[in-house]
Amino acid sequence: MSTRAAFSPRVFAPDAHQQMVKTIKGLTMDAVEAATCGHPGLPMGAADMATVLWTQFLVHDPQAPDWADRDRFVLSAGHGSMLVYSLLHLTGYDLSLEELKNFRQWGSKTAGHPEYGHTPGVEVTTGPLGTGFATGVGLALAERFLADRYNREGHEIVDHFTYGIVSDGDLMEGVASEAASLAGHLGLGKLVYLYDDNHISIDGATDIAFTENVGARFEAYGWHVQRVDGHDAAAIATAIAAARAESERPSLICCRTVIGHGAPNKAGTSGVHGAALGADEVTATKAAMDWPAEPFHVPSALRTTMAGEAEARAGDHASWKKRFEAYASANPELAAEFSALMKGELPAGTLEALPSFEVGKKVATRKASQSCLTALLAAHPTLLGGSADLAGSNGTKFKDDPGQQQQSPGGRQIHFGVREHAMACICNGLALHGGVRCFDATFLVFSDFMRGGIRLSALMGLPVVHILTHDSFLLGEDGPTHQPIEHAMSLRAMPNLHVMRPADAKETAAAWRHALTRTDGPTALLLTRQGVPTLASSRDEVVGGYVLSEGEGELDGILVATGSEVSLAEAAAEKLRAQGKNVRVVSMPCWELFETQADKDEVLPPAVQKRLSIEAGTTLGWQKYARENLGIDHFGASAPAGVLAEKFGFTVDAVVERYGKL
Repeated sequence: MSTRAAFSPRVFAPDAHQQMVKTIKGLTMDAVEAATCGHPGLPMGAADMATVLWTQFLVHDPQAPDWADRDRFVLSAGHGSMLVYSLLHLTGYDLSLEELKNFRQWGSKTAGHPEYGHTPGVEVTTGPLGTGFATGVGLALAERFLADRYNREGHEIVDHFTYGIVSDGDLMEGVASEAASLAGHLGLGKLVYLYDDNHISIDGATDIAFTENVGARFEAYGWHVQRVDGHDAAAIATAIAAARAESERPSLICCRTVIGHGAPNKAGTSGVHGAALGADEVTATKAAMDWPAEPFHVPSALRTTMAGEAEARAGDHASWKKRFEAYASANPELAAEFSALMKGELPAGTLEALPSFEVGKKVATRKASQSCLTALLAAHPTLLGGSADLAGSNGTKFKDDPGQQQQSPGGRQIHFGVREHAMACICNGLALHGGVRCFDATFLVFSDFMRGGIRLSALMGLPVVHILTHDSFLLGEDGPTHQPIEHAMSLRAMPNLHVMRPADAKETAAAWRHALTRTDGPTALLLTRQGVPTLASSRDEVVGGYVLSEGEGELDGILVATGSEVSLAEAAAEKLRAQGKNVRVVSMPCWELFETQADKDEVLPPAVQKRLSIEAGTTLGWQKYARENLGIDHFGASAPAGVLAEKFGFTVDAVVERYGKL
């Protein structure tokens, strides 16, 4: 019997509920007051719905925050971080009262917004509004995908829910609309969001900018929508139970709340959204709710109650372990595979499946990437991903896959539609869930639309692969709207993102090797539309920068290039060598990896300052490696690639001439 069928809401006494709600409000007021900054309004207004969810429905084990089949909770409205910190502390996670007292302070586990990997029990880094909403869609999608692959009759080892609390601000953001539309299309029935409908944003009442019927919008998306009083515990519990019973649609529970609930003078106003209540209002609020004035008060009776709850949650985990043992006995190979994948391990033979490429043959690196990805999909059973409606162009279209749909939950090709920002955030959710490896894809120029999601994957250290094709003005006739100029460099400016621009098919295989072996952050693959020659001396092993070729005798100078410009540099160097100049060609597919190499000074000797960088994008930043820089610091134009190369100075003769002037 599945967890869904067997589960019934846990009993949590009304007096214990009220104690917990008041404790959350008290801890929130005191922490924000101590920090002299923060957002007390949402935690106070959402305390009732959060308490119902965490005490009656959420399946988790505070002693094992990474338990594979736990329910996931996303506080998309991350500014209300004291809500989740209070919940984690009270339910028994490794988050002490001292940490709550150090809210927003240096070195504490209670940052201004929740951070994954920093605070035990925080599932997602949230704060940029709408992104948590979209990430939760990825968490729910991963659950359904893995359940389809691993569950067997009588042995459901993947069977959990993704819950979240979302705000007006979340639902105003376009990324949430993108993700909600896709979630409704996919029918993610185990995704349940509680909407803190408090009618207040920073600038005032939401009706100055936000008067739509949110519930009707989500019904149009294909969601199951309910409306309740967000301070009525019984109504909230009934609504969550109904949402759990709805297996074909994701659920939105619109909870009408009062921001800063309980504060006699500031509740329901924008003043309580993002500022401390002030000592007088804290005193008045505690008096109004009959609460001790002492800061950070937690009743001993609530401590006792929650200790018992923690034991029960450990029991849920222990029951799952027994079910998994039975599953492993009946399905040993699948159990071993599942356990290894949840640890982030690559299946044996994955990297060995990468293809080799014929030297001299011209192939676009996007096409080489497609060859790599096709082989990897055959070798890795839970590698999945897709494109923002550009699968054919991005090299992410695959035969013999039904596609990820409600009718085919095991499909590995995700059709994200034209939803780039949601796509990146959904992939973050897939990666956060564990058990899968994922990729997304679009044109490099549209990485602008994904940037918030890419930044969060870098911040959380998630091994998402971002496939970004049509990587320069050499895509040609589509013109300046589609020709990336500043994009490669802007991505390189992002901490913890490895940007790889391979020179040819062999370097593309190396880039995929790196992307799949990397576990501490995302990798962006910048790939060509046009064919480039597969070079004899290029490398198919992972490296940031290396000597591709050079002549004999004393070194005259260096051409350093990336991507499609490496073969251009090689052709120019051959012409220069014929003129008696020993020119070295350095291929630098990844700046970030190059900076970690021990042989940096051997590849680019400091004594050799005669250097020219070549990249079909902005020259900004290349001054780090070369005094002279061939690039393009203006927008492109609509014309065939060969014409643009000539007009913009990206020909062999132009490079030779430019080098001669150094």
